[in-house]
Amino acid sequence: MRLASLRAAHCAGLLSLLATTPACTDIVDRDADRDGHGDGDSAPQSSRQRDFAAAAEEFGVPESVLLAVSYLESRWDAHAGQPSRAAGYGPMHLTDAARLGATPHPGDGGEDARGDDARPWHRAAARDALLARALQTIDRAAELAATDAATLRADPAQNIRGGAALLARYQVELTGGLAADPAAWYGAVARYSGAGDAATARQFADDAYAVMAGGEARRTDDGQLVALAGQPELRPDTAQLEGLGLREPAPGDVQCPLDVACEWIPAPYEDLGGGDYGNHDLADRPHSQAIRYIVIHDTETDYDTTLQLVQDPTYVSWQYTLRSVDGHVAQHVDARDVAWHAGNWYVNAKSIGLEHEGFAAQGTWFTESMVRTSARLVRYLALRYDIPLDRAHILGHDNVPGTTPATVAGMHWDPGPYWDWNHYFDLLGAPLRATGGPRSGLVTIRPDFASNRPPFVGCDPEQPGAPCPARGSSSVMLRAEPDDAAPLLQDIGLHPDGSPSTMGVADVGSRADAGQQYAVADRSGQGDDRWTAIWYLGQKGWFRDPAGARTALWASGMVVTPRPGLASVPVYGRAYPEAEAYPEGVPPQAIAPLQYEMLAGQRYVLGQEPETEYYRAVTFDATQHVVVRGDLRYYQIQFGHRVAFVLADDVVVMPASQ
Repeated sequence: MRLASLRAAHCAGLLSLLATTPACTDIVDRDADRDGHGDGDSAPQSSRQRDFAAAAEEFGVPESVLLAVSYLESRWDAHAGQPSRAAGYGPMHLTDAARLGATPHPGDGGEDARGDDARPWHRAAARDALLARALQTIDRAAELAATDAATLRADPAQNIRGGAALLARYQVELTGGLAADPAAWYGAVARYSGAGDAATARQFADDAYAVMAGGEARRTDDGQLVALAGQPELRPDTAQLEGLGLREPAPGDVQCPLDVACEWIPAPYEDLGGGDYGNHDLADRPHSQAIRYIVIHDTETDYDTTLQLVQDPTYVSWQYTLRSVDGHVAQHVDARDVAWHAGNWYVNAKSIGLEHEGFAAQGTWFTESMVRTSARLVRYLALRYDIPLDRAHILGHDNVPGTTPATVAGMHWDPGPYWDWNHYFDLLGAPLRATGGPRSGLVTIRPDFASNRPPFVGCDPEQPGAPCPARGSSSVMLRAEPDDAAPLLQDIGLHPDGSPSTMGVADVGSRADAGQQYAVADRSGQGDDRWTAIWYLGQKGWFRDPAGARTALWASGMVVTPRPGLASVPVYGRAYPEAEAYPEGVPPQAIAPLQYEMLAGQRYVLGQEPETEYYRAVTFDATQHVVVRGDLRYYQIQFGHRVAFVLADDVVVMPASQ
């Protein structure tokens, strides 16, 4: 992305070129395709770009400032007039917080967030939100742009005008005039973030100026090509931030990178009486246990309500919450300790959980500022705890397996099919790329996010069968045969009657997401009618994989398959020790297989060789906690949408190309 943008900077008049300068248009087009958002067609190229240019001129805002702020809010997308979780609309993310409510968390009512039947549940129950009304920029923008809020919500061009008018007003109020030099707009950009503290406002402004310095170019969700030429020499006047009078966050012992605005809002560790306590467990990670996972969640409610919940000792917990409007981070549980968030105690004991303000399915979207902050935080944690940046270690909550057959159906499915894993791994600095060839035997799922729009249903909880809004998705649907009319695969954990999976947005029984790797089981057809089959939940799952627009990339790696002579192999949801490993006084945990099987001849991608451990923590007195380690060996595999574990003695490990 950056290379193409910097090359584009040498093209004269880039910011108005899309209809007039073919050479630079080609650069933008190729760059958009490389970023996974272009489709090589002749979609409209310049109207969004002209809207930015016109609004910048009308209100006296440097065009690069307007483009950078919009990119950091929405990546220039219109989102079909639907709001973000922070109730922000359009390319400029004009906020109308009074319009947005909350829904229950995906899967609420069925999942024990702690995921350990050794002590009572702390249920992550459905929650009612308090509407966040502090951010209401759309009304002022409508007044300044001489229009109305409804128009700003629905019309991208008018939305850009409203954002430009708001930026101009902030600049005048801060400096008394409208400077032509983009470097003189740092304070106005920081104020546009809506942040209430100096550190978060600074982070937002620094990110916007980094976008201006490096340049960006992409195709938007409605097919518009937009480009911002890089200005590597740009040096903003950061002293302007002092004029905003924002508070500095209270110091705390947060575990965050220096370029992320974090504050410490602790989750309570309290004795509730009667042997119960909440809402997390003290530990000494990574000395007591290695941290192997980072789990991505969404909140399904607003930021303020999320903070109230995590500070309730009778509720559950997670390590970090990220705010939608500006990417601000609150840490609640020390990384040394075990939060109750993933619904699987083995994963909880070895993971860090991040909650992102947003919805998995309702018609809202995740802001770029929050996603960028999340990627910075995950990079930092991955480096600190030696966690590989791949989909075997960076899990969505929807990739965490049930612990026993009884818990499979109640597992959560956030952050859902609309989380852009392609873009997220780009931001992590670990882009999803081909690492093998046609004979390598593996694929990495990587659909084009913008154009991949599965027809899900049930996004509106009040209309469970209604079609979801057409939106880009990371999810690829799998069919029982290489035919668009074939049924989806069976998932007996979700559909015990043996019926096929559905297009319900919460039904993960027949979908593979970007970044996940699978062993190739078969291929059919050619050209635009080419299909690829992968091994998935004991079945062949077929997806359309046309030659000109691949849905997956060739990959290399190792696979596991049942040992010769075994007709099938049991699959597990946790890697617990054998009974003999437990010391006196510690009840052995059952090694209970799930309702699935790996059949002879099938292959599944080896994700990691996990430690065989059980963290016994059922008392408020942490000195009574103990880590039980055993001699059994497991392998983690990508078995379906969720990961799973198999015993090493049951399988053979081999290169996928064999």
